[in-house]
Amino acid sequence: MTTAVVTGASSGIGAATARLLAAQGYRVICAARRADRIRALAEEIDGVAIECDITSDDDVAGLADAVGGSLDVLVNNAGGALGLEPVAEADLDAWSTMVQTNLLGTTRVTKALLPALVGARGVIVFVTSTAADSGYEGGAGYCAAKAGERAVVESLRLELYDQPVRITEICPGMVRTDEFALTRFEGDEEKAAAVYRGVPDPLTAEDVADAIVWMATRPAHVNIDRLTIRPRAQAAQHKVYRES
Repeated sequence: MTTAVVTGASSGIGAATARLLAAQGYRVICAARRADRIRALAEEIDGVAIECDITSDDDVAGLADAVGGSLDVLVNNAGGALGLEPVAEADLDAWSTMVQTNLLGTTRVTKALLPALVGARGVIVFVTSTAADSGYEGGAGYCAAKAGERAVVESLRLELYDQPVRITEICPGMVRTDEFALTRFEGDEEKAAAVYRGVPDPLTAEDVADAIVWMATRPAHVNIDRLTIRPRAQAAQHKVYRES
C-alpha cells in the first residue's frame, strides 16, 4: 500500500490533504501536535495518528520510526504565521517560532524521512507561500521563514538531481481556513475576519489540497517544481479585489 505523511494535519490544508490522499487510496500518517484532533482524523480516514512537534528531535525521530523504510509522499505542511507588526516593532520571539517551525522544523522532518522517500522513489511537497516571493508590510518575519524554506527546496532539488525522489513546492496565496488568521492574530476574531473582508471567494483548504494531491500523483518522471495558487480576486500579494 502506498503511504503518505502529512504534517500539520490537525486542521486546515493539512487535514484536507490527508482526507483527499486517503480517498486516493493512500495509507495516511497524520502528524501534528494536537493528538485529539489527529486521532479523530485518522479514525475517520482509516489512517495513523502520530503526535509530533516538528521542532522536537525526539518527536521527529518517532515519526521516522513509525514510517519505517518506505514512504511514497511527504507533505511538509506544518508551519504558520504569527503577527503583522512592522520591523521596527518586531516580536523576535514570534519570528523565532516561525523560523523554528516553517524552516528548521520542515528541514528536520525532511532530513529524517528522506531515506524512506528515496527508497520508495517518492515525492516531497513543500507547502510554502506566496510570502516567499517578496516582502510585504508587517510580514517580514513570515516572509523570511518561508523564503528560507524555499531555499531548502531549491538546494535539495539540486543536491538530489541524480536520486529517484521528486522535490516540489506549492505556494498558496490567500486561503481562508479555520485557524490561519486566528493564529496569526492570537485569537483576535475581528482582525482575522478583516483579512478576508470583502474578498469574493478566497481559496479554501480543499482547493489547495486538490492541487497538492495532483502534484503528488503525477507520473514518476514528472516534477512540478513550483506551483502558485491564488484566488481569482488576488492578482498579486499586495493587490486584492474587495467588494464594498
